[in-house]
Amino acid sequence: MFNLKKINDYEYEIPKTGSMKVKGTIFINDTLLNKLTDYEPLEQISNVASMPGIVEKSIAMPDLHLGYGFPIGGVAAFDYDEGIISPGGVGYDINCGVSLLKTSLNYVDVQDKINSILDDLYKSIPAGIDYKSSFQLNSNKLNDIISSGLSWAYDNGYATEMDMSNTEEQGKMECDHSKVGEKALKRGINELGTLGGGNHFLEIQRADSIFDEEIAKKFGIEKDQILIMVHTGSRGLGHQVASDFMLKLNESDKAVKNEMDKQLISVYTKSKEGQDYIDAMNAAANYGFVNRQIIVYKIRKVFEDTFKNDFESMGMNLVYSLTHNMAKIEEHEIDNKRIKLVVHRKGATKAFPRGIAGGNFSETGYPVIIPGDMGTASYVMVGTNENMKNSFGSSCHGAGRLISRKKANESFTADNIVKELNSKGIYIKAVTKKAIIEESPNSYKDIDEVIKVVIGANIARPVANMRPLAVMKG
Repeated sequence: MFNLKKINDYEYEIPKTGSMKVKGTIFINDTLLNKLTDYEPLEQISNVASMPGIVEKSIAMPDLHLGYGFPIGGVAAFDYDEGIISPGGVGYDINCGVSLLKTSLNYVDVQDKINSILDDLYKSIPAGIDYKSSFQLNSNKLNDIISSGLSWAYDNGYATEMDMSNTEEQGKMECDHSKVGEKALKRGINELGTLGGGNHFLEIQRADSIFDEEIAKKFGIEKDQILIMVHTGSRGLGHQVASDFMLKLNESDKAVKNEMDKQLISVYTKSKEGQDYIDAMNAAANYGFVNRQIIVYKIRKVFEDTFKNDFESMGMNLVYSLTHNMAKIEEHEIDNKRIKLVVHRKGATKAFPRGIAGGNFSETGYPVIIPGDMGTASYVMVGTNENMKNSFGSSCHGAGRLISRKKANESFTADNIVKELNSKGIYIKAVTKKAIIEESPNSYKDIDEVIKVVIGANIARPVANMRPLAVMKG
C-alpha cells in the first residue's frame, strides 16, 4: 500500500520523503480510493512534488487517474522566477475544455425532436478520426485564429460579445504565435470545428436539479431547461505543439530532467525555451477556444433549422466556456505574500470564487463545469474562498476514468451499452462502436461520489445538474 496519511474524510496526504520538495495532497474519499486499480497516479503525485520551484504541495483531484508525467486531475504551482514549466503538466490536448450552451427551450419543446436534432448535429459537426472540416482555412486565417482567439470568431460572425465575455480569458491568450511549428499548423488547418474522438463529446441535456436558486438564476439555468455541452480542445494542432516541445526539450541542454520520471522533463519558466513554450501553448489554447466556438455556432444553426427561429430568440447563450489543460500565470497568497506562480492544471479547471472572479462572474464566481459519463449527470458548481488556499483555486474536470480503455474493450459490448443508455431515454450517435465501449458509463468513476468530495473538501459548491438526453461521440 502506498504511504498515505488520512487527514479527513475527503483528503489524504503523501508525506514529504526522499527527493520530494513538498507534500502530496489528494482530495478523495475512501470509496473512490478503494477503487483505484493501481498506484501509479500516486507515484506521479510524488514525482511532481520533486520538481524545481514547486510551491506548497502537489495536488490531485478526485477524478485522479494515470496521465503523461502529471496525473490527470493534477494541479501544481511553481514559482515564476525560480521554477519550471512542464509540457507534461499541461498535457497533449492543450485547452481541452467544455462549453455549456443554454436555451430558453424546455424538455416538452424538444422531447419529440431529440433524435432528429442529434442526427443533424452529427451531420454538421465532424467527429472521430476520419473527418473533414467544413472550414477551409488558409495560413493567414489560421495565424489570425491562433493569435486572436475568439476575437477572430467575433469579427467573422461566429461569436457574439456575450460569447466572448462568458469564455475563460475572454477566449484570448496573449502570445507570439510564430512559436507554433509548421507541423502543428498543417494539422490545424483542416480541423477547425471538429469534435475529435476519445473522451470528447457533445450532449443535449435536461436541467434536473437546482441546488442554488440565486446563482442558477444568474447563470440562466432553471429546471427542465435544455442545455448543450461540448467537450473538445485544440485537436491535432495542440497535440503537435506538445510533441514538438517534448522533442526539443529531450534534445536540449537547457532541459530540466526528472530522475523519477522522464515524462516530467521541463524547462525553467524564465528561460527562452520556457517563454517559447508559453507562447506556443497559448496559441494552441486560442485555437481550442475557436474550435469549441465554431461547434457552438453549428449547434445554433441546427436549432434554428429545427425550430424555424433565430438562436437569440431561443436564448442560446453561453453559460461559460472553460479550459482544462493549461498552465496559467497567476498571483496567489503564499505565507501572507502575493507570489507570481505558474499554475499547472491538467485535467483540472480554474474555480475562482466570487470576489476573486471577474467580469460577468464577479458576484457568483466562475462556473465550474464537471461532466459525468454519458449515462449520468453533469454538474455546474462555483468555487469557494477556502479553496483558493486548498488548491490554488482549482477543481476537478469530470468523473475521471475508473478503468483503462483496454480493460473496457475486454469487459463491455457496444450493443449492451446502447441498450442500457436507451433504457434511460438517452439516444447516442458515435462514429465507431469502439468509442461507445471505451467511453461507457462503467469505465468512469461514480460522478456523485466525485461531487461528494468536491463539496466535502470545500473545493466547490453545487449550483445545478443536468442529465443527458442525447450523446454524440467521436
